Order: sequence, then structure tokens, then C-alpha cells
Amino acid sequence: MRAAEIELDTSVVLRLLVAEPAAQYEKASAFVSQSIKRGARVHVGDLVLAEAYFALQSFYGLSKKDSLKALGLFVEHSGVNVDPASAAILRQPNLASAKPGFVDRLIHGACHRNGRVFATFEKSASKLEATHLL
Repeated sequence: MRAAEIELDTSVVLRLLVAEPAAQYEKASAFVSQSIKRGARVHVGDLVLAEAYFALQSFYGLSKKDSLKALGLFVEHSGVNVDPASAAILRQPNLASAKPGFVDRLIHGACHRNGRVFATFEKSASKLEATHLL
């Protein structure tokens, strides 16, 4: 089988993060490991990162800080690929209390990567480059 480009859904990422249910975790873990060994590039998009961030808090009861730590460790050690700007956001210190927050920074990053100016009413976002505060 030739190497492929694979994009993981939030349901797969969450199983890898929380190892529940165990059978789905094992299946997801084996799939990602085998895919990488075959030379596939396994991706996790910004929307999946954002959705997983909120699910870890709302469904699994993790704090913002612990949710961000789990995502950061996953991105750093799992072998999956994320946008380099998104990985850099996850490495920012004190991200759990940062203004603008994680998801707003992901949105800004995508906008910036596409050469667009980020228009917002969020005063805290004005410190981000290429941002127009309305």
C-alpha cells in the first residue's frame, strides 16, 4: 500500500488523548502507528485541535491548562503533523490564561497564513500581527 495523507477526526484524537474506550484507543493507536510506519503523513487540523480542546474540558472535565498540556504533548510526541504555527501556539507559556485564547489564536494563525488581515472586536487580539480592531 502506498503512503497516504491521512487527516484524523476529533473522535480519533480524543481516543488517543484519553485512552477511552480502551478498544477504540487500541484501534486508533495501531492505525496511527502503522500508518506512520508505512510512510503516511498523519495530520490533525486546527478545527480538530479546537474541538478536542473544548471536548476535553466539557466532556472529560479537564481544566484549560490540562487540556492544552494534553494537546501539546500529543502534538509533540505522537508523530502526527499539525500546522507549524499551531504547534508554536501550543508551546506558548501560560496559554491557558492568555488573551486572546487558544482558539482565537488558531483562527488568527489560519488567517495570517492565508495572507489575510484579521478583523475583530476582541481588544486582546489587537496585539497579534496583521489584526484590525473594529
